[in-house]
Amino acid sequence: MAEVVVVGSGPNGLAAAVIAARAGLSVRVLEAQEQAGGGSRTAELTLPGFHHDVCAGAHPMALASPFFRAFDLPAHGVELLAPTISYAHPLDGGSAGLAWRNLESTVADLGVDGPAWRALFAPLVEHWPEVVELAMSDLRHPPVRIPTAVRFGLRLLEQGSPLWNNRFREPVAPALLTGVATHAITQPRALPAVGAGLLLGTLAHAGGWVIPRGGSQAIPDALIAEIERLGGEVITGHRVDEFAELAKARTVLFDTSPAEFLRIAGDRLPARYRTALGRFRYGGAACKVDFALSGPVPWTARGAELAGTLHLVGTREEAMHAEKQVAAGRFADRPYVLAIQPGVVDTTRAPAGQHTFYTYAHVPNGSGRDISDTVIAQVERFAPGFRELILATHVRPAAFMPDHNANYVGGDISAGAMTLRQTAFRPLARWNPYATPIPGAYLCSSSTPPGPGVHGMAGLHAARHMLRTRFGIVTDPLDLLRGAAPAYRRTR
Repeated sequence: MAEVVVVGSGPNGLAAAVIAARAGLSVRVLEAQEQAGGGSRTAELTLPGFHHDVCAGAHPMALASPFFRAFDLPAHGVELLAPTISYAHPLDGGSAGLAWRNLESTVADLGVDGPAWRALFAPLVEHWPEVVELAMSDLRHPPVRIPTAVRFGLRLLEQGSPLWNNRFREPVAPALLTGVATHAITQPRALPAVGAGLLLGTLAHAGGWVIPRGGSQAIPDALIAEIERLGGEVITGHRVDEFAELAKARTVLFDTSPAEFLRIAGDRLPARYRTALGRFRYGGAACKVDFALSGPVPWTARGAELAGTLHLVGTREEAMHAEKQVAAGRFADRPYVLAIQPGVVDTTRAPAGQHTFYTYAHVPNGSGRDISDTVIAQVERFAPGFRELILATHVRPAAFMPDHNANYVGGDISAGAMTLRQTAFRPLARWNPYATPIPGAYLCSSSTPPGPGVHGMAGLHAARHMLRTRFGIVTDPLDLLRGAAPAYRRTR
């Protein structure tokens, strides 16, 4: 048995495995699915030659995450393509908010609200590495960046309060900001959603929301290649059902939901911990609809054809109403639909002249309903004629999301409700959220800080604790990724 076993091969689990391997430890990754990668897989879901991202499609953190900056995806063969417009937010009547990679281009497009957008984002864009370090910390030991924390905090409080409309005079800019905040699948004025919106909005103007050439699978493939180069192994099609099979490992990291960890560890956990972890809440869900298209989407709004990602919901008020419906367990007539058109930068995703088109819509947790007709209607609202381009569709209702990723309980792709409490205290209110009562067993999934996203940082934080506690290795994991040799704690 390897010294370090990782259960689950999502970006966090693979990040922890790479760090352990760089520290000179023997590593084995066990993945229940036949394809490794968790939420970063790519597959031909509709027709041969159409390569669809199974969950994550655009990757703001591939350039920004401290883990990926140290690992250096391009140096490992991953070509990250940045659309000219990071994300767009169409409105009725043919207008759209456009988040250009260049902040000043966005300011110019927003007209009278341009200066307000600059005032909101320019100080964050200027200090984006500090913003990322703050947001991607373990939320217990944030870096001491007081000016940046104050800048971010004041904007967070403004946009998470009744003051959120005071900054803007017209509807486009508020919709543009609300669309990105609604990634959190919760009320877009909730503080966790606003925090996500400010972070992602900053990254839209600081490098962009990149799309890997060939598909998101390129990211886990690069991590797996590094693990194997260092002598580790990744075993797919291996579902762990009993903790006993892991007992010989010196340490085990679980890139799993709390529910999966409880299923595997069972009675080995104290009753009090089991009860507390069993109270972990899962939030709103996604119904994923993929399309093979005969041509590009015919957007009405100028500039939408250049955007890698689009938020289809309408005004800020419509987004609030749609998310309120989902939170109440109801289906929105016009739901929030996130769309990705990788073909704007990556011609390898579909046969020549054709396109893959990725969408997911927010729905109640556990829903088994196919809402593809609703999704098509929402796209048609902003792109008349879209329906005529459809060659094939692939639908995965929320209730079936766990079939391809057990971490998505009920279709919750955030791996836990994005409430204020569960953002600050994922999965439990403990000083060390990664350690468990079982010696040597750690959680490292998106159900731990800093939360959802393809960033690898939960794996990095868990690996830091694991290396120090179990192996006495005190070298910072980021230094290990940059080539430093492991250093050990002095013993008397």
